[in-house]
Amino acid sequence: MSTIRAQKDGWEARARIGVVVPHADVGPESEFRAIAPEDVFVHGSRVHFGAMRAGGEMDPKIPHDPVRAFVEPPHIDDAVELLAAAPLDVIALGFTSSAYVLGAAGEKDLFARLARVTRGLPLTGTTTAAVAGFTALGTGRIALVNPPWFDDRLSGLGADYFTEQGFDVVHHGPCGLPSNQKLITPGALSEWIRTTVAGHQPDAVLVAGNGIRAVGVVDALEQELGFAVLTANQVLFWHALHLAGAAGEAHGITGYGRLFAAEPPAGTV
Repeated sequence: MSTIRAQKDGWEARARIGVVVPHADVGPESEFRAIAPEDVFVHGSRVHFGAMRAGGEMDPKIPHDPVRAFVEPPHIDDAVELLAAAPLDVIALGFTSSAYVLGAAGEKDLFARLARVTRGLPLTGTTTAAVAGFTALGTGRIALVNPPWFDDRLSGLGADYFTEQGFDVVHHGPCGLPSNQKLITPGALSEWIRTTVAGHQPDAVLVAGNGIRAVGVVDALEQELGFAVLTANQVLFWHALHLAGAAGEAHGITGYGRLFAAEPPAGTV
């Protein structure tokens, strides 16, 4: 009889989530891993994003052409196909602004195109997950806190996206924080939501943009302000877990918002 006692080696995963991210962004993978239970693993694939430079540097406001180019073939199709070749359970697109630019109909077309290379794996994206999250929580009045590198027009397209989905967008705009991923702090983001957003009395707020540091303040803000707080990476990870058949793991997550106690509506998983 063997006397070998194997150490934990990362192979016994309850769920494996693939995430596609801009080439110089570490936000989605970092925040997914912060939230993830021990037996849920995250695997990333990268696509070049023309508005981002080495080290994660960006212009103060990102231009729209690179945002649209990010989801045009062939690069994102190749990244999804390569990721889907691995033994995963779900693929998530960690990029918000493309859905704003495409609109709901364009995003649906994107998902249909990518479905041809996913080997049948379920696919979700930030705004799709946010619609499921808002619906699961029974929210009608929502506020959008967009990254400072979104301009007013891009923020307006985001409001249009959620209005088309039947939500009352009571506030939207780029947050007034430094347009630099490394300079956005949990305290500064919390203060912006507290002083600029809370007065609009939303049922829920979405901190959009997968590159903005946000998941660490969800629980504290919900307790203080009383409304639901969703963030791009939190809601994307929640939806991905349910699509991966890991609802039990999702329900076991605490400290990252009331969303994890909620079930996605029928037809979204």
